[in-house]
Amino acid sequence: MSSNNTFKQRRASVGVLVGTVTIGGNAPVVVQSMTNTDTVNTAATTAQVAQLARAGSELVRITVNSMEAAKAVPTIRARLDDMGCHVPLVGDFHFNGHKLLTEHPDCAKALAKYRINPGNVGHGKKRDEQFATLIETACKYDKPVRIGVNWGSLDPEMLARIMDENAKSSDPKDAGYVMREALITSALESAAKAEEIGLARSRIVLSCKVSGVQDLISVYRDLASRCDYALHLGLTEAGMGSKGIVASAAALSVLLQEGIGDTIRISLTPEPGGDRTREVIVAQEILQTMGLRAFVPLVAACPGCGRTTSTYFQELADSIQRYVREQMIAWREQYDGVENMTLAVMGCVVNGPGESKHANIGISLPGSGENPVAPVYVDGQKTVTLKGDNIAEEFRQIVDQYVREKYPKKK
Repeated sequence: MSSNNTFKQRRASVGVLVGTVTIGGNAPVVVQSMTNTDTVNTAATTAQVAQLARAGSELVRITVNSMEAAKAVPTIRARLDDMGCHVPLVGDFHFNGHKLLTEHPDCAKALAKYRINPGNVGHGKKRDEQFATLIETACKYDKPVRIGVNWGSLDPEMLARIMDENAKSSDPKDAGYVMREALITSALESAAKAEEIGLARSRIVLSCKVSGVQDLISVYRDLASRCDYALHLGLTEAGMGSKGIVASAAALSVLLQEGIGDTIRISLTPEPGGDRTREVIVAQEILQTMGLRAFVPLVAACPGCGRTTSTYFQELADSIQRYVREQMIAWREQYDGVENMTLAVMGCVVNGPGESKHANIGISLPGSGENPVAPVYVDGQKTVTLKGDNIAEEFRQIVDQYVREKYPKKK
């Protein structure tokens, strides 16, 4: 799916290469995610990275917080490669990253990118030394770095400086402005120091994470106006369930519409026992519903009303949506363009036939209390009417046949 021309050009004019994935430089907005396994548990971490990659995560970040975790990284990378999963790994470092990277060069080499938070790499003189060590290591192994500032862990000395400057100003700003300015200043000053040490601008990604929608929009608008670095978008601590999804979509959609952002991560709190891949699916759906990228066929379905008291169409819509996402793993390898296919599963005759005709493949169910009789439309033309108890299976077969016949096989 090509970008609609109503979207402005991406902010970063130069792309940052992370393994085989480019962030910025007019490349498509990249989807990334993060594991929540203990990295020391190489089997569990490898499995979750592979699961996230299969779901469509183009970069996967893992926690590297101890010597044992650093030792585990090369093993995880090797196991993924043996599985044929070559998704780039990003190492997430806090507090002790300078030690871990210097004492474990195999870890430093195995990672495709480092993420560091300038608010917790030490204080005073140690901060400068430890930050320099991280950047020098990135230069040594030619690795890009995300300088990720978070409002929950701002450098206290830098924050105090900005607060003092604001207090002495003839027109002091409110606390929200000071916080946003501190985030941006931390990111830009850290990026400037990284360049002074020798890290190329094309190896730097910036992020300024907050958990409020309006704060995030304000911060990134200002940040984008003041630099040309590749930008990583995402609400930090977005929340659980619908709250996290809605908040992330509200904030990121505004920024993406304005051409701000080169890679996104949806920081959902998983429900107990929940599927970690949900954050990947939400990221993909934000980009796809905005017309920026296509990942899987979109399924349109009506919300239901008094005409559809039967749950049949809901069950059919759910099964079709799950089916195309599962099949997309294989379709992506075999056919070109399947991700642009559109499907419609409609519940009654009011809008059902019309909506079905607008999709590549659509089915219109009769409504409530009637025998299951459902006309199917393919590229706007009615082709068959499905009846009886096997409508779902027969509709899936029609979808499979359409994919085989309409999309060219990859060479």
